[in-house]
Amino acid sequence: MLNFIARRIASGAVLLIVISFLSYLLLSIPQIDVGRQLLGTSASQDAVDAKNASLGLDSSVLQQYGSWLSHAVRGDLGSSWFTSEDVGQAISNRLPVTASLMLGVTAVTTVLAFLLGVWAGVRRGAVDRFVQILGVVGYALPGFLLTLVLVLVFAVRLDWFPAIGYIGFTDSPSGWLSTVTLPILALSVASVAGVSQQVRGAVIDVLRQDYVRTLRARGLPASRIVFKHVLRNASAPALSVLGMQFVGLLGGAVLVEQIFGLPGIGSMTVTYTTRGDIPVIMALVMLTVVGVVLINLLVDVLIGWLNPKARVA
Repeated sequence: MLNFIARRIASGAVLLIVISFLSYLLLSIPQIDVGRQLLGTSASQDAVDAKNASLGLDSSVLQQYGSWLSHAVRGDLGSSWFTSEDVGQAISNRLPVTASLMLGVTAVTTVLAFLLGVWAGVRRGAVDRFVQILGVVGYALPGFLLTLVLVLVFAVRLDWFPAIGYIGFTDSPSGWLSTVTLPILALSVASVAGVSQQVRGAVIDVLRQDYVRTLRARGLPASRIVFKHVLRNASAPALSVLGMQFVGLLGGAVLVEQIFGLPGIGSMTVTYTTRGDIPVIMALVMLTVVGVVLINLLVDVLIGWLNPKARVA
């Protein structure tokens, strides 16, 4: 297992370098005249050239990337071209917002999806059809439409939650909960729909195994068979889908954070991408790749812990 983790980390480092270089290459060609954008149209060409030189933009793309990478591996992500804000500090200020959403969605998805999936897989019949219909509707429902409906009903009409804004957990736990509830619900519907179908299918497959019939013949309680034996063996495919859903949440967070006015990584990505602020964009690319590698590693470790066969493989 330790060798597997080491190989995963090594492959993740290579992946990070490759993706970061390709991203830098695509962002830099053709490159905007950053100095002109910063100084304005009235600035002289000499002033613009001096500004570009101070940002290192007078070097080749390969030299620029090498300089960025050498600083990045030491934890120095540079400063924003347009705001002069430290990139690492800007991300750390916004990361808790997006992390709150993603962890909240993961918790809601894990609980509801496994409950619905196990319920449908064990009971079958009308219950199974009901859960499948819920899954199809939840997965097909457009995210932006669901978000707008939640805002209209629970924020505007009922006034149960604020329509926009964010309150930090350390400032007010109750205020934090009120500001993240609707965004978490908006992001959870599609995730619950997808994962619950995977849990349902896996539970049905495991229930058909010979060892389950043997456990039943020995007189073990049905609840113990389901929650101790069936669910553990059925969790592997569900965890794989849950990991992919977690990674994909960043894309959904862009829309949700824009609608709810949350100062998270999603809204930050939109703002700085439209400006063409390469130091910030590159840091976000690196953060995304590292997140993907870590989530995949965590999922693999959990699957190996739950399923000894996968651990040996």
